[in-house]
Amino acid sequence: MFLEIYTPDKKVFEGEVDSTTLPGIDGSLQILNNHAPLICPLGKGDLNYKKKKEDVTMELEGGVVEVLNNKVTVLAESILE
Repeated sequence: MFLEIYTPDKKVFEGEVDSTTLPGIDGSLQILNNHAPLICPLGKGDLNYKKKKEDVTMELEGGVVEVLNNKVTVLAESILE
């Protein structure tokens, strides 16, 4: 599936991934290939994505995620690096 991560300042990441885990406001969300359509607010916590042998984690300060047709778009308030 295709993942895009944006903050108000810049595009943080764009590319194909195997899975992503996001901090929902009521708990963790894991998005896999062919996930059902979804729009969900995000809380503060770790955003993680995996592609092949790479496992990347970054700290998210809230936002919203949209999942549609194997494309995951994260609009983050900010990313702590």
